[in-house]
Amino acid sequence: MLRESSSFTTRTALIAAILAGVAACASTPIPNDKIAVAKDAVQRAEQAGADELAPVELATARDKLARAEKAAADREAQPANMFAEQANVDAELAEATAREKRSHKAAMEFDASMQALRNESLRSTQSTQ
Repeated sequence: MLRESSSFTTRTALIAAILAGVAACASTPIPNDKIAVAKDAVQRAEQAGADELAPVELATARDKLARAEKAAADREAQPANMFAEQANVDAELAEATAREKRSHKAAMEFDASMQALRNESLRSTQSTQ
């Protein structure tokens, strides 16, 4: 009878452990909303010109987004969540980098235009004297 009691206790503990594991998996939902946010961030980065101006940052964001989608498809909520958040941050960095480089280029072009106008103004002033 002691053996039956011990076996029953072991089975009960095993069932409890399995149920706890299933409950833990079920308590972390697949972060589809975070994956959608990361996809939007990647699209914004692409529209900002990150393909050309921030290719490394954009490639990193795309890679992590793909990992998030794979983890979600495999029902691995925690890695999917982590990769989705990282993809979002990397995409935001790619977008900001692209915008900063575009702004810097525009500022350089503006400065060059202003210098050309100054030079032309000086030539005009000197030729009329």
